[in-house]
Amino acid sequence: MTTPVPEIPPRFTDPRPVLAVGTIGFLIATIVAWLVDAWATARPICLMGLAVGLLGYTLFAIQRRGARRGDKGAQLGLD
Repeated sequence: MTTPVPEIPPRFTDPRPVLAVGTIGFLIATIVAWLVDAWATARPICLMGLAVGLLGYTLFAIQRRGARRGDKGAQLGLD
């Protein structure tokens, strides 16, 4: 007999805080890299990190919108 596995609380499965903190972190790093000449070599990395964070949030928002509308191909549990 197996015991039922409890559900993971929604606060641990919500990707919004992770996306927000990562994107804001790269935004701050990008600003610092443009203001401090010693960090000039980090500018492309900071810009790409910022772009990936924004792309990730955009994809999440599109999937969440599809899940709320009930689209067939949308992910589940993104309400």
